[in-house]
Amino acid sequence: MTDQPKQGLARGLTNYGDRDFSIYLRRSFASSMGYSQEVLKKPIVGIANSFSGFNSCHRHFPELLEAVKRGVLLGGGLPVEFPTISLGEVYLSPTSLKFRNLMSMDTEEMIRAQPMDAVVLMGGCDKTVPAQLMGAASADLPAVQLVAGPMMTSRHGEERLGACTDCRRFWGKYRAKEVSAQEINQIEGRLATTAGTCAVMGTASTMACIAETLGMSLPGTAAIPAVHADRLRAGEASGLAAARMISNPIRPSQIITAKSVENAMRVLLALGGSTNAVIHLTAVAGRLGIPVSLERLNALSDTTPVLVNLKPAGSDYMEDFFHAGGMGAVLRELKPLLHLDTISVTGETLGDRLEVDLGYVDHRIISRASEPLEPQGGLVALFGNLAPRGAILKRAAADKNLFEKEGRAVVFNSLEDLANRVDDPDLEITADDFMVLQNAGPKSASGMPEAGYLPIPKKLSETGVKDMVRISDARMSGTAFGTIVLHIAPESAAGGPLALVRTGDRICLSVKEKRIELLVDDAELERRRAAWKPGIVPPEERRGYDRLYATEVLQADEGCDFGFLQSVVGHAGSAKEAEK
Repeated sequence: MTDQPKQGLARGLTNYGDRDFSIYLRRSFASSMGYSQEVLKKPIVGIANSFSGFNSCHRHFPELLEAVKRGVLLGGGLPVEFPTISLGEVYLSPTSLKFRNLMSMDTEEMIRAQPMDAVVLMGGCDKTVPAQLMGAASADLPAVQLVAGPMMTSRHGEERLGACTDCRRFWGKYRAKEVSAQEINQIEGRLATTAGTCAVMGTASTMACIAETLGMSLPGTAAIPAVHADRLRAGEASGLAAARMISNPIRPSQIITAKSVENAMRVLLALGGSTNAVIHLTAVAGRLGIPVSLERLNALSDTTPVLVNLKPAGSDYMEDFFHAGGMGAVLRELKPLLHLDTISVTGETLGDRLEVDLGYVDHRIISRASEPLEPQGGLVALFGNLAPRGAILKRAAADKNLFEKEGRAVVFNSLEDLANRVDDPDLEITADDFMVLQNAGPKSASGMPEAGYLPIPKKLSETGVKDMVRISDARMSGTAFGTIVLHIAPESAAGGPLALVRTGDRICLSVKEKRIELLVDDAELERRRAAWKPGIVPPEERRGYDRLYATEVLQADEGCDFGFLQSVVGHAGSAKEAEK
């Protein structure tokens, strides 16, 4: 029995001190699943399924799973589904980002521990795709990312609706008393009406596009709507691709390289994509020892045009993007700026892919590079004494009239403080002030939620104010919009300069100079720093995953990964160990 190939059930055997007994025992238990002896000789494609009743984005996964299995069988493999935890964005407390690293560990360890020769990763909702890419990069087994796909739009009267940019737009109108309670209740039931991820270029769709650009998803699959028949065909093709990689392995470490990461950064900028993607791409790349520099992001942003006219930066939806030509059309327009020698899970180079005629492209949705929506990228990193290690602004979805501005800080020291005071009629605030939120970063009690989209105080929104400069160490949803400075590093809970801001201080924002400065003299800041005390519960007073998170989470500019999960120099790759 010892001369059997180390694939399928013979991989990574449970150790009883007798290898032949291990495979004998494993086969006997596998037989109880109803498999024939011939089937048990086949190589195995694992299917990491993040379906959950607490994840409405993944509602269609049972049907999609069957398509993946069909593809694996067509490729001569044995499909074996296994569950991982799932992260439904709006269902998790305090925030889904806190559990992204846990899901990545679950994915990595189950890929490594269980006998499989390749894996299909089924994810979609905001943090599931980055978690799966992080886990797959660390396990380094041949892997194909299959995304859920975006939901379709709905209607409210003559208006087209799609979660969740329109959620925020109408909620803002409701707060401003432009929409009645009865109407907001009607809209609530019409914003998300099919399976799939948000219908705009939010975090989920941005990460789907990044996965395809990196080469971890099949070409042309990022934008297919969740309920479209092509999504099932993409599932079948992904299963087939994973099965084919068994005889010709292509590992994530061969696909996710410094060049493909830079391509992904270009695409993020051209999409006017989610600010969250900066954190996620940094974390994925970090698993393979590839640095993502915010200074480099700025250099790329200066030379990358915004091409995609989708909400929240534009006016259209993901289903329009799909029919307009999708990622293939975007990559073709960016071709002179891309590294064309990167490879995908198919083994094909990006250059080879772009040699194929794409067919019709709707340039109302995807602009030509010669006629861009904006000449510079959708995101910009800001630096200064308020953000020594950087902050992020989504300029494609912001008010340009606020880009060069000095204002008075109005400080909220926590999310609770914000909730308690933002609508207080006695709050001293004007439209020219800068709203500042502290203690909402990764080490804070709130775990860096999507709270950077601070609500405009009612006393201002009711007078027609639609946007203000808002500053925090929090994140914001990729579906959100506004002149919002995010991800300030180091964060206030770790003693960063943001913790030292006081109401009445002056702050200067210059998008042109990529600067954000607190206009308080150094001596006063040192006095405040000496008096500052951390307001978080120490890790030793916590338990379980909360304790691990508090101890290990890194800052936003490092991807908010855990320090011990970053690439270790000289590490040979977990999957290779399993083959021994």
